[in-house]
Amino acid sequence: MTRNDICEEILWKKSDGLTPYPEALDFMAIRSRQIYEGEASPLVWLVEHPPIFTAGTSARPEDLYNPHDYLTYSAGRGGQWTYHGPGQRLAYVMLDLGRQNGTIPPRDLRAFVKGLEQWIIATLAYLSVEAFTRDGRIGVWTIDPLSGQEAKIAALGIRVSRWVSWHGVSINLDPALDDFDGIVPCGIREFGVTSLRRFNPALTMQDLDEALAVTWPAHFGSIPQEG
Repeated sequence: MTRNDICEEILWKKSDGLTPYPEALDFMAIRSRQIYEGEASPLVWLVEHPPIFTAGTSARPEDLYNPHDYLTYSAGRGGQWTYHGPGQRLAYVMLDLGRQNGTIPPRDLRAFVKGLEQWIIATLAYLSVEAFTRDGRIGVWTIDPLSGQEAKIAALGIRVSRWVSWHGVSINLDPALDDFDGIVPCGIREFGVTSLRRFNPALTMQDLDEALAVTWPAHFGSIPQEG
């Protein structure tokens, strides 16, 4: 049995600095296999990446402009083009979806995605930012305080191997928003992107990490434990 089975805890790992994307992919591939084989516990891994663009399985070449020639990677997850960079928190969620996880029934991908969305919305509410989803649009949205228009503040992209999830969510704390101009984010041309720093310049990555941990149990049923 894994630690998660015994204690109803989930390991919560945070990496300092900027994690190279290939390193993250390799780690998640190995960890997801170990979870499936019962050799490792489920894990939420918090990272930041250098400026990159990643292509999901539905990414279209014409949606990539990349004026700064940032490195691009095939992510193997669902979705289209996504930007990652400093000031953006990635939460890679590696769970055994063959079992119940809080409010998420076993082997229910739609419920899992909904759970991730609601976790993000609850996290942002904890930081006094109102956010929401929209039918037909991937991600989590808010009203940008500068433009007064709807803008994306968080993205989702998941992959499931043998009912173990990897990849996860990204939330914009204070990334270089101009870098998103290098793609059509998630294939949606009509709307912009925003960040938590536009709502509250005093917010830190530590504040965001705390909010992610505090709001996790209500949705996924396990208690974050650093490991």
